[in-house]
Amino acid sequence: MDRIRSAFNSVIKSERYSRFTLQPAEDGERHVEVKLSDDGTEVEEEQAGGSPSFRPAPPQKQSRRHLCFVVTGIAVVFTIGFMIGYFSQREPEVATASVDLRPGAANRSAAGPTLTTEPPAVAPEAQDAQMDWADVRKLLQEKLTSQALEKTLSEFTLTQRSAGSQGDTSQANHIYNEFKQLQMDPWNDVHYVQLQKLDSSRPNRITFGPNDFQLAGFLAYSAAGTVQGKLVYANYGRPEDLLVVQEKKVEMKGSVLLLRAGNISFAEQVDNAANAGAAAVLIYPDVQDFKYVAYTTLFGHVHLGSGDPYTPGFPSFNHTQFPPTKSSGLPKIPAQTITADQATLLLARIGGPEPDASSGFKGGVNLRNYSLGGILDVTVEVNNQLVNTEIHNVFGVIKGFTDPDRYVVLGAQRDAWGRGYARATVGTSVLVELARAVQEMVEKDGFRPRRSLVFASWSAGEYGSVGATEWLEGYMSSIDRRVVSYINLDGVVMGRGSFIASASPLLYGLLESTMKEVDSPLGSGSVYDLVGKAAWQTKALRPMTLSDSAYPFLASSGIPSVSFHFISPQTENYIYYGTNLDTPDHLDYQTNHRTSEITALAAQFAGHMALRLVHDHLLRLSVGQYGKTLLQAVARVYDHMNKMKMSGQLQGVSPSWLSQARGSFYRAAESIRNDIINTDLSDKEACRILNDRIMKVEHSLLSPFVSPVDTPFRHILLGRGPHTLASIAETTDAAQLHTQLALATWTLQGCANAMVGDIWDLDNEI
Repeated sequence: MDRIRSAFNSVIKSERYSRFTLQPAEDGERHVEVKLSDDGTEVEEEQAGGSPSFRPAPPQKQSRRHLCFVVTGIAVVFTIGFMIGYFSQREPEVATASVDLRPGAANRSAAGPTLTTEPPAVAPEAQDAQMDWADVRKLLQEKLTSQALEKTLSEFTLTQRSAGSQGDTSQANHIYNEFKQLQMDPWNDVHYVQLQKLDSSRPNRITFGPNDFQLAGFLAYSAAGTVQGKLVYANYGRPEDLLVVQEKKVEMKGSVLLLRAGNISFAEQVDNAANAGAAAVLIYPDVQDFKYVAYTTLFGHVHLGSGDPYTPGFPSFNHTQFPPTKSSGLPKIPAQTITADQATLLLARIGGPEPDASSGFKGGVNLRNYSLGGILDVTVEVNNQLVNTEIHNVFGVIKGFTDPDRYVVLGAQRDAWGRGYARATVGTSVLVELARAVQEMVEKDGFRPRRSLVFASWSAGEYGSVGATEWLEGYMSSIDRRVVSYINLDGVVMGRGSFIASASPLLYGLLESTMKEVDSPLGSGSVYDLVGKAAWQTKALRPMTLSDSAYPFLASSGIPSVSFHFISPQTENYIYYGTNLDTPDHLDYQTNHRTSEITALAAQFAGHMALRLVHDHLLRLSVGQYGKTLLQAVARVYDHMNKMKMSGQLQGVSPSWLSQARGSFYRAAESIRNDIINTDLSDKEACRILNDRIMKVEHSLLSPFVSPVDTPFRHILLGRGPHTLASIAETTDAAQLHTQLALATWTLQGCANAMVGDIWDLDNEI
């Protein structure tokens, strides 16, 4: 019998076997696809490569007579072997013995090994069987309850959790152990970053006249030094505010600019002030915008960027390996926060002209008007010091069953100024509870995600997404075009009664469907009903700003990203961020004492988006949604260039180049849509090829013509810098406009080419 089997195997090995897959072609015909590896073995189904419409060249002709002999020989050997094996080796079935090696099995097997019957082999089709989406939704909702979140919230509540502190490290270990218990293969990512902190021996201070204030709050990454200048009030420090001051003939060059917090980030306020010639900046919370005690101190950072500003564009693994480079977003002037009562004393003595009543400069201090100053001398002393700090990012993963090398990342910052309850505790609790719920769905309920879910806990988020950005910079070659999406869990609960979100246009469709399927925190209808069915994008969507934790993922790394927030109807901001008042009591007040319930709904919302992205064969990324955003941006460039031509500032440059590239993008998006319609979406390889084309969109919108060291936010639509279409639509320098227009055109054309896929289908009409 062994000789017969050996002969049979030798015959089999002498032939090359292949797998045949029927693929629909664009003309409606079905062609046979032959897939062979170089060594004659079958190519695994999960391996991406080739094209669904690929047809190999016909094999070389062989002798029909020789082929007939081979087939006849195989049939004879197979028949003889089968009959001999059947009649000579029939035996009664015997249970297979196996030893139970699971924990606690020693007591169960004291009398000897347990006899179990091995289950039948699972057919390949059954292994890929997917749970119905309605069942996935139901399971997720059942596991993410307010009771579970209330318990987790209490576990992660700390009184002090600044980046790199003992509390931060302790919580990192806690999260690591949680992931380890869930068997999520956790790992740490360690960075050595430069964080700026107060100098305990030399406090920051301001002096004017006989008044000398030592300051408890501070703005990280401020320039250090002592500056004296005339005090000038400029509202929020926006460009339109500075214009009001200029029109009133108040000199800002060399001044100390007094600004109230809000509307734009601290970093943007300081950058605007420096561009206007100010020598220093003081920022305070006006009682009109921040209704809390007047002696509350503010904390924040003024780096106009993200990550460690002393290793721009590269990771902070070891500073000794890199040159002493600084981020272009570091301010060159001192900046400091003061309290509302300190600002009131300054405003009462500032003097100078008064702004028009329509300017919106008047705040909540009990003054007849907020004068613009230019008379009172003020001295600002900032002594912040840089501290080399070790920080830890913590990760856990639930691996996919079909495409484990494609990831959906969910992340939350772990550190905060003070207690940071809404800032850090809520997001961290959602992160851990989501990981626990999904892992239980996989282990106990049979859920089989196609793609992997990565859960990330970031440190040094308060300093400008330092931990997250350093991870992106350190591992971009490993995660490049593998991360399907980033879902930000920071600030998901800031109130009750309304909802806002910021996202890549690729995620608009997923956001809308999730809003329709997740219950409203008011208990009636869905989140979609909460914001109003008509024009939901206008009511719920907000541009993603520099201060958003998801921004570096989107604008620096080209990863489709989303942030969302449950808020109170009367305000979109949680006023306690960056203060010591970010406590459970204050968040309970904002949510009408339903914090755990709203947190559970936020977890369901984030989980719904994540699981949808790992459940379906085809990624829920809407390429067509970029069309409107792109059209609006190109139209603004057209209008601006036409005005410059009419004024004689621009000659010999046409925006038609950009318009043609936009047309290429539109046609590429249509080709993806048509291919989706004409593709059998049960074919895993065909879907993987389509998904790879879709995933190229966001990353290909990063300009390859700018350095991430100098211009980290390289996205031409959603980034920051002269390469963006928004900047091109405003620049009055004809030479710069000409250059940036050409580079933006080729970036957009490159994106369109990447979306098409095969090089023989590239659009060459530009």
